[in-house]
Amino acid sequence: MDQVYLKIYGDVHGVGFRYQTKRFAESLSLTGLVRNAPNRIVEVLAQGEKQNLEKLISWVRHSAPGSVTKAELQWLPTKERYTNFQIL
Repeated sequence: MDQVYLKIYGDVHGVGFRYQTKRFAESLSLTGLVRNAPNRIVEVLAQGEKQNLEKLISWVRHSAPGSVTKAELQWLPTKERYTNFQIL
């Protein structure tokens, strides 16, 4: 199992971004979380098969609701395992 942390910048608050991210992540059998962070940033921590995480990354960069201006990512070792994908 792989894990990726995404920090997403742009017009991503108030446009359904977190809900659509949850729905898309669940369709890929990913677990983790999505949350609003200060300064109109959204953070995603997702776990699952690497190919599905790469699909999530591509979706965030090209197809997600709102206007993503930048998405930083960091592959992390999996320490805690999530059982579902949640919105915080």
